Amino acid sequence: MGSPHWKRLCLLLLAGLTSSLLLYSHYRATVEAPTSQRIIASLLQPGPLVPAPSGTPQGASSRRWALGGSSESGNSLQPSAELEEPEPSRKQPSPCLHSVTARAKADPKFREIFRFNTPVLMWDQHFTLETWNRLKTRHVPYGWQGLSLAVVGSTLQLLNASANRHLFDRAAFSGGCVRCAVVGNGGILNGSRQGKAIDSHHLVFRLNGAVIKGFEEDVGTKVSFYGFTVNTMKNSLISYEEYGFTQIPQGKDLRYIFIPSDVRDYLMLKSAIQGSPVPEGSDKGDDPQKYFGLEASAEKFKLLHPDFLQYLTARFLRSELLNTQYSSLYMPSTGALMLLTALHTCDQVSAYGFITANYEQFSDHYYEVEKKPLVFYANHDMLLEAALWRSLHRAGIITLYQR
Repeated sequence: MGSPHWKRLCLLLLAGLTSSLLLYSHYRATVEAPTSQRIIASLLQPGPLVPAPSGTPQGASSRRWALGGSSESGNSLQPSAELEEPEPSRKQPSPCLHSVTARAKADPKFREIFRFNTPVLMWDQHFTLETWNRLKTRHVPYGWQGLSLAVVGSTLQLLNASANRHLFDRAAFSGGCVRCAVVGNGGILNGSRQGKAIDSHHLVFRLNGAVIKGFEEDVGTKVSFYGFTVNTMKNSLISYEEYGFTQIPQGKDLRYIFIPSDVRDYLMLKSAIQGSPVPEGSDKGDDPQKYFGLEASAEKFKLLHPDFLQYLTARFLRSELLNTQYSSLYMPSTGALMLLTALHTCDQVSAYGFITANYEQFSDHYYEVEKKPLVFYANHDMLLEAALWRSLHRAGIITLYQR
């Protein structure tokens, strides 16, 4: 006689258990969502990453995020020979008939190497969960392995101006071909008298220890872009101070190109845009304004895309060093990255102060009083770069200054 009541009780218990399981699943999918999804979602919301207490300096809230590990942590990943296809970038159309693009496509070798739709720069809209999951598996500078999601995301969030999407605005040039000069610091420029020729270009790229004062006749004075990693910039300020390099170039129309080779590049870039001291890491407390000036805003900064660095290394400068014990250290030189950046953005490119076949005749740098031989470090392959410049020059894709 008690059997129907017992069955109803069992059914009620079963229904309650089912409801509990459904509620718990919903809780797991929302409240306990994967950490990366929750952080990215918060970063993509307008407003500050974490509300700072009243009186807290701008950017100080980033101290609340612990780094996800050193950029040297984890297994070192070499750039893959098979480039993962990034989302194609939308290039500004060029009216130039004899451009780098046209010449490269006409060359049987280089038309198979160049991919002009590879994004050169990274900005806020690139920061998605899909991009994070893809790039976190690749070692810097080709990805974000070992970097803090919060640091990378909060930095990219600040690159939200239209100027962050293109190296330069073609509308600023009245038709024709945009001509660019990339000035390395090689000793070949000492006594070259190439200053006027360099300054005659629409845009001029310089990098690292770009000493100008006293060498104007050889290297010119115009600076449109200054390219660097935080490491090479700081090392240059120390190593070449005796030659007069005590300040990186500054100017109203000058733009800075960050090469993201370490977490310190993301931290310095974020602090530079916010106008606040670096909050953590090896540059903690450093004031970016002493490098970039008091009025540096997001529009002044460009950040090379890790996919672009991967593409350049895999297709143009895939060194045998990647097969040695130095594989985790290797990346193309700053000069190489600036020259290849110009080749993917400008119409016509001239290279000055780069390594040539007769490099032994010249000092390492043009500003050295006594001749010093070129030093070959394990993290670069200068001879491979020299062969690439000669090959591009022969193909008419660049004009390489030689003497």
